[in-house]
Amino acid sequence: MKGVTLENEYAYIADSKVFLKGYMGMPDRQIGEVKRTEEEAFQYFVNRYDIAVSKVNQLETEIIEAQNKGSYLTKLIQLRKRLLNFDGIGNFIPLLDKLDVLEDELSSLIQDNQASNLDIKKALIEEARPYADSTDWKETADVLQEIRTKWIRTGPVEKELNEQIEEEFKTILDQFYQARKTHFEEQNRIIDEKINKYNDLISKAEELVGREDWDEAFVELKNLQTEWKIIGDIPPKVLKALYKNFKKHTSTFYEKYCRAKGIVPKRKLDPRVEAQMKMVREVEKLAEAEDMMAATNRAKFLLNEWKTIRVPSHLADRNLAERFRGACDKIFELSYLHKVISRKYPTFNFLSDRQKDLTKYREMDNIVKRARTDLDDLVQSYESQSAGYEMDQMMQSNLKTQKRKLLMKEVILEELRQKVASL
Repeated sequence: MKGVTLENEYAYIADSKVFLKGYMGMPDRQIGEVKRTEEEAFQYFVNRYDIAVSKVNQLETEIIEAQNKGSYLTKLIQLRKRLLNFDGIGNFIPLLDKLDVLEDELSSLIQDNQASNLDIKKALIEEARPYADSTDWKETADVLQEIRTKWIRTGPVEKELNEQIEEEFKTILDQFYQARKTHFEEQNRIIDEKINKYNDLISKAEELVGREDWDEAFVELKNLQTEWKIIGDIPPKVLKALYKNFKKHTSTFYEKYCRAKGIVPKRKLDPRVEAQMKMVREVEKLAEAEDMMAATNRAKFLLNEWKTIRVPSHLADRNLAERFRGACDKIFELSYLHKVISRKYPTFNFLSDRQKDLTKYREMDNIVKRARTDLDDLVQSYESQSAGYEMDQMMQSNLKTQKRKLLMKEVILEELRQKVASL
């Protein structure tokens, strides 16, 4: 070869330039120049060939170890392109042959996977199809979301079939979601109509406030209240706000009507509040009972009954609840005092009234002292702990309960002290 000064079976140097011999129908290609000596330049590109070998071997290892082997096809094709233009001296044909074998294997595997994915997606389409016309909006939406998640996690299918199968699946989902959208738009329209009717009644109720034709206006008030009841359901929070405005105007008119007619309106007590008042009266009487065992059992029953009565916050009487809780606490503390006395003084019933009262006072004094000590220990214990928010809430609640119980013990002790002092 003219001008060649250094050569092997894969490359040569001519005119101080390094050429890679053509292979696989490709022409010779310059890959570098001689910087210092021809031997050094030649060896440099021989060494670079090892990089190409390493890249191919590395890719082969990654494919063997990979779970999703098909994802390496693009990387393999890109590596082949780089090899065809790689500047190095060596036999590239075995490397390209190895990539061809790997590509055939990956292509075959991808075809198998695409066929499997096609079967899975066809099954998902059939699974989703019955739900296209469903009107069980929430449950069906949850089911279709699960199916859609499976669809997304399933790999691609053959390109020629992909658009068709994607469109078929999308059509089923769109049919349901469009119907759901239409349904809720209609529901919102109906709700808006009802809200408009409620607002119209509020406006009419506001107009009544300025009326003085009392009898006719009163009849209209009753009609408005009847119409209000038959409009129908809307979101509870919205209804509550609207009713507050309606109630304000109707109440104002009714107060003016009563004044004009000389009527003294009777305040209607909520039956739930009335039931609570009755329970408070009963439990306060129980605190004075002689049979403390029976009083305790009844108080426990009433305490459970109290919890079942759901009084709205705007009607709840905090003072009433505190009276009930206090009376129950007093019964339970007196019951404990009786148990202590019965255990320590078997002949208690044979004592004089003064001796009984003195005994109760001394034992109650001991109980109060122990309770104070226990509370102080509890406070110190909590203060020494580093707790999270929820634990802190529990501690605060426990401390509040113990302080309340101690206060009731002290109240009973003071009542006994006054009784003893008066004897």
